[in-house]
Formats: sequence, structure tokens, C-alpha cells
Amino acid sequence: MTDETDTASATPHDTDGEAATAPLEFSAEATDATGRVIVLDVVGLQSHHIDAERTPTLHSLFPAERVADLRPPFPAVTVPVQTTLATGVGPGEHGDVSSGEFDREREVAEFWERDRGDRNRIWETASQAGLTTGALFFQHLIGTTADVAVTPSPIEDEDNNLLEMNCWTNPDGFYDDLRDDYAHFPLHNYWGPGANEEGSRWILAAAKEAVDRFDPDLLWVYVPHLDYVGQSDGPGSAAFQTELETVDDLLGDFLSFLSETERWGETVVNLVSEYGFHDVERPLFPNRVLRDAGLLETDSAGDADISASAAFAMVDHQIAHVYADEGAVETARELLGELDGVDTVIGDGEKDEWGIDHPNAGDFVLVADRDAWFQYYWWTDRANAPPYATDMDIHDKPGFDPCELFFGDDGLVSLDATNVSGSHGRADESAVGCYGLGGPAAAELAPELEGTVDATAVTPTIEALLDIT
Repeated sequence: MTDETDTASATPHDTDGEAATAPLEFSAEATDATGRVIVLDVVGLQSHHIDAERTPTLHSLFPAERVADLRPPFPAVTVPVQTTLATGVGPGEHGDVSSGEFDREREVAEFWERDRGDRNRIWETASQAGLTTGALFFQHLIGTTADVAVTPSPIEDEDNNLLEMNCWTNPDGFYDDLRDDYAHFPLHNYWGPGANEEGSRWILAAAKEAVDRFDPDLLWVYVPHLDYVGQSDGPGSAAFQTELETVDDLLGDFLSFLSETERWGETVVNLVSEYGFHDVERPLFPNRVLRDAGLLETDSAGDADISASAAFAMVDHQIAHVYADEGAVETARELLGELDGVDTVIGDGEKDEWGIDHPNAGDFVLVADRDAWFQYYWWTDRANAPPYATDMDIHDKPGFDPCELFFGDDGLVSLDATNVSGSHGRADESAVGCYGLGGPAAAELAPELEGTVDATAVTPTIEALLDIT
């Protein structure tokens, strides 16, 4: 474990300077001029990526004075950041402390549950205020009250094998229309070894249809394209630079469409990014440590038997939530704190400082070094791997698995964790997101963006723009 005095070690929200957590303030003239807000959620984009050479479309719409770094909450992984951006409160309050959820009563770790539950996001509150709203491909959309919504909901068998592609939509039947015009949503291009720009292209086509048919006052569109290359090749790779140009072209087509709509003159485009990436080269295996110590048990199929285990690590990129029996917490903490590549161990006394003081958090939480990340594997011999390890099985795996981006030798998915070159989760200055304000109505906005904007400020800023009280 890195010494606590090491300046490279993780600290909560280790960014340069203070971030603005209050909403941006606008004049009455500015809010009167704003009748529509479009949010482009371009995961993996950072402020320094926006320039005239690589991203000319974004550069023309979002001049430097209208772009700032966006400080994500800790942990900087998909669901915690998305919920923070769309609610204005952090993980310690909303409870999404990982992209997975560990049910302590059932002793089951589940990733990517897709129902809205009790989440109330900006599009739901804006709808309650009488505005027309939309959200596309955000997490936890099933059951939303947004007027227009689209999220993948494939029909699967009991083993999670795909039987038929489908999307859950508001209104009912919207996916049927999208499928007729654009074919099925390309799920295998949205995640997995075949992930590419086609998923984002389909989403932006759906966004055009949403604007054409429903003309929402608020539309939030998730654009995942950079997420793939950010993990497979890393942010410092030539491949990442190439894909910046690709995503700029995709956004350019959508923004060109918006510019021809009747309400373009009253539109403010909010550009957000959930996090940036770290270049990584070291996978860490906390469950192997627990297995070797006799704290993690497996069943006859090679799967983790969490109910029979004294400790288990639910991993998510550079973060691992460790759940342990009361008598095993200190032993597990000592063992994992000594794992080379673990930067910080967050116990109960530090959770509030890190913004994750919530019952959903692990009994303690591991943070990896900047060049390391956590993989869920507990086996060393691939013959002992559970059946789903080499499958595309995002729901059964008890941890996030970026190896699903690579084809395997003995199955669809690789078991070689050294393939992964990028990760995220730490909240530090090298992996912040970005926030920008652009579009015709943005010319009326003041002040210019300065410093760093906190993720909790995004929703109240949108509420201010749309004069939602």
C-alpha cells in the first residue's frame, strides 16, 4: 500500500482548487431567452480534448470561456456519477455508490439493474413542473415519467442469453417505430468485443426522432462512444485520439440537425462528461487474496459462494467495495491493504470525508493506484473459472468486467486482464470530466465558466436555465 504521505496517493476530490458546487446564476433576460436545454453526456471527454484540430464541431460550439473541468463525485464510475449529475446530490445521499449493488439480506452482488426505483432525476422533476422531458440511454430509466425515454431491455432466457433485442420506451411503441426506421438497436456495438460508434450513431438517430416527435424542453442524451476506447486502449493512445474525431463527427451531425429546428434560437446545449480515464497497466485481484486466505468460498461450478464466505470484494474499475462478516473485517482489511497497487483503504471513519457514508457502501472500500484497477477474478487457473467468465454476462458477474471488450481464445470474452489499458474511479485532477454551455441562447448567459464545476451543480444549473422552482 502506498504511504499516506505520497503526493500521488488518492484523496477525496483531489483536484486543483475548489469546485463550484452552487448552480450557476443567470440573469432574467438569459433565462427568458432559454426555452430548451439539450444535454449531451459524452462520457470520457475532457476539456483539453476540445480543440480546432481534433474536435472542430465541439470547439466551434463551446468556446474556451464556456468550458470548464467537471469534478465527478467519488467514486467516478458510471452509476454514482450519473445519479449525481441528474439529481444534484452525491453518493452519500442518493446511495448509488457503485454501478453494482450488494444486497446484504440476499447476499447477492448485481450489476446494471435497470429500473428507476425511487430515483427522481432532473427529467422527472422538470416533468412535474410542467415541462416536456426526455432521457435516452441513461441508467435506471425503466419506469421513468419522462415523456420520451429509450433504454435497452433485451429479452433474455434464464441464463441471460439474448432471445430478442428490445428497448423499453416512453411512450409505448416508440421502439417499434425506431426499429422500423433504423433497425434494431445494435446491442453488440454498444458493449462487448464489437463495441464501436454504431451504438452512439443509433442513439443520436433516436434523439433526432425524439426532437421531431416530442420537441422536449429538456432532452438528456448519453453518448458512450469514447468509453470503449478509453478502457481498451487508454486515454493516452493514438486510438483514443482517432475516436475523438469520430465522436465529434457524430455530434456534428446531430447538432446540424438541431440547428435547423424551429427552437434552435432558444436552445442551450449543456455538454457534460462523467469522468476521464487513467492509463493503467496493472490489474489487481482482491478476491484472489481473500480466496487464498480462506475468506472467500466457491461452489462446485467455480462461482463465488458469497453467502458461505466471510469476505467478498465487489469491484468496479479502480474501486472495490469489500463486504465482510463482523469477525473478518479487520483481517480482510489488513490483507487487502498490503496488496501491491492499493493506494487507499477507506474505513467507516473516512467514508463521510469521501462522500460515501451510506449503508450501501462496503464495510471498507479500496482505491487503486492511478495505473492500476480491480478485476473480480478469484481463480488463477482458468479451468476453475465460472462458466460466465468467458461470456458477455453483465448481470451475473459480481463485478464490472472490462475484459468483455476483448475477444477470448476459449470463449467470446478474454480472460487476459492485462489487455485493459484504461480505467477510472479515482477522483483526481488527471481524470476530471468537462462541462460546457453552448448554442444560440448561451450567448445571453453570464458569467463565463471559470475554474472547476462540481457534478452536484449540473442539475441545479439546468433548473436555473429552465426557471424550474
